[in-house]
Formats: sequence, C-alpha cells, structure tokens
Amino acid sequence: MSRPRTNHPLARISGLSDLKLEDVEAVRHLLRGGSVVDWHKLDFEHPQDVDRFLRVNEFDPESDEDMDLLEQLREQAVDYLLRNFEMSVPEDIAVQVPARDLFLMASRKGRRQTWACVVLKIMHICHHLAGRETAIQLPISNDNLYRAVELKVMTVVEELRAAGFPVTEFEWSRKPPDSLVTKLLAKRSTLAANVYDKLRFRLTVPEHDDLIPMLTGLLRRMIPFNYVVPGESVNHLIELPKELLPATGAASEAPRSDSESEVTEVIDVRSGPVNEFSGRDYRIINFVADLPLRVESVAPDHAQDAPGHIVFVLCEFQLCDRDTARQNDLGDNNHELYKQRQRTRVRERLLRGFPTDE
Repeated sequence: MSRPRTNHPLARISGLSDLKLEDVEAVRHLLRGGSVVDWHKLDFEHPQDVDRFLRVNEFDPESDEDMDLLEQLREQAVDYLLRNFEMSVPEDIAVQVPARDLFLMASRKGRRQTWACVVLKIMHICHHLAGRETAIQLPISNDNLYRAVELKVMTVVEELRAAGFPVTEFEWSRKPPDSLVTKLLAKRSTLAANVYDKLRFRLTVPEHDDLIPMLTGLLRRMIPFNYVVPGESVNHLIELPKELLPATGAASEAPRSDSESEVTEVIDVRSGPVNEFSGRDYRIINFVADLPLRVESVAPDHAQDAPGHIVFVLCEFQLCDRDTARQNDLGDNNHELYKQRQRTRVRERLLRGFPTDE
C-alpha cells in the first residue's frame, strides 16, 4: 500500500481569526474529551478539508486502494445497521455517492445529514476495531510501535516549527517499568490497559495566546480529533470566547436546536489538579489520543498480508505556555513532590497500617 502523501504546507495560525469552524469544533472536542459518536453534524466546508482529515487518519485520498478501504468500511456500516436495527440506509448514502463525500453530506443541513452521520459513526468504530485487531496479529513489539510514533510526532513538530509555529520546548518520554508499577499500585484500577501515559509528549509554547494555534496545528497535521479518548482530557488553561462560534455552528456533544440565538458555553476551564497527586496549583492541557500508523511504517514485511492498513498507539499529550511551565515546577507542584505523594499512597495501600520498621 502506498503511504499517504504529505499534507499541503502549513500556514502559521496567528490567532482565532485564522480558525475555521471545523478547527474550533476539533479544539473544543479535544479540550472537553467527549465522544464523536454523540455528534449530530460535521463542519467540513470543502473537499480539500475532507482530504486533509483523511490524511490525518492515515488515508491517502489520492490512493484508489485507500479509497476502496473507505468504501469497504461504508459497506460494513450499512450492513451492520440493517442486521442489528433493520435500518435501511437511503440508497445514495448506502452505495451511490463516494464514501469520502459522506463527510460533506454530514456537514450540510438537510434530510441526508443525519443518515450520513449515522453511517460515519459506525465506520469510525469499525475502523478502530480493525486497527486494534491488526496490531494484535502483527509480529511487532511495543518498542517498535513507540519508535514509529516518536518519529511521527517529531517530524510533525519540526514541520510546525518550520511553518512558524512557536515551540519553546518539546520533549517525550516512555514510562519506566518501575513507574508503571507504582502508578498501577496507586490507582483504584490496577489494569495496565488503563494507563494512557506509557508514551507521553509535552510541548511548551511562549505565550498563552499560542496555545490554541498550536493545538490547531497538531489537529490539522497529526492528531485525529475523532480518536481523542473520551473522558481523559484536562483543560486548565483555555476558554474559547462565546462569540467565536455562530449560533448554529457547533457539532456539540449535546444536541442543540438550529434556532438557538447564542452559544451559552463553549469550553469549561476545569479547576483542580490533573490527578490527586498533583499540586493544587498545577495547570496543564492534558489529553490522550489513539494515533494511527500505517502498517508499512512499523512492519513493512507484513503490510501486504495484514488484515488492515492501520494500527493505533495510545499517547498522552501535554501542552502549556512558558509561564505556566515555570509555575508547575515551583513549590507543591514540583514533580519530585508529586512522586513522593504517590509513593506514600502506595506504601499505605500495601502495608495497611503495619509498622514499616519490622
């Protein structure tokens, strides 16, 4: 399978005025950590917007093979709806229009918008399940997967820098085995599958006003907003102004009437720490995404025989501005104090009141 071609060169996003409605909705969704399965519309304006979204999801819109895979997903979705709910999808959405056009149909008012959204939601789930199954079947280590993701993220961050996006610091890390054990001992859930920060990326930008442009650049180039993990986003830093969205524009998780005269609330800035061991004044934007990788980038010898062309790797992303980063290193927010609080909890949980000197 051919690799997706590189997206068109990025133009630097200087402020909110450079954002399209689809950008606003993607940022809003990322910060809230909702589920796209609850959306009732999309906001793509042009075919090239859809193509960019497909590339972020590692589909090449110029590849017949990749577009055939998209058609197969549409067929699976239509069959699922008929088998399980006896839903007969309108003929044009079921087979007549190209599957890639469903994204535009889901973005335009009309009788077919809801049906396009329904089919796309099933396609989304089927594709994710196929990617997970492909990863299980491939003879590939987590180390190779992590290296491929690190290379992908590093490449995109350098592209953003070259396009003029300000990046003060960029670092990544893998959680060491001892830290993983400590975290699981400290958590109520001791399932390793629930640890999302085995691979973490942290970006620092110069000013607070650079946060939204940087998030938008990441979403346009690398992070599929549809695979941001629901319920795992923490936002201490950004509140989108109400006037940024038109009255009928948002593809909100909470359905809203087209007749509403205003957007009452766009983004809540959450108070409180990222978790119970963080300092009270710790501030960050934190979210988890399942990043797609082409199979040939991680297992080229098995790409032709793999059951799918994509695998997914969970990654945690953190973003803040330079002043916030400095504050996060001071006093009670210091990382070493965080680790001490975590270790104290583990000792208490393990010993259950037994003296530690015996």
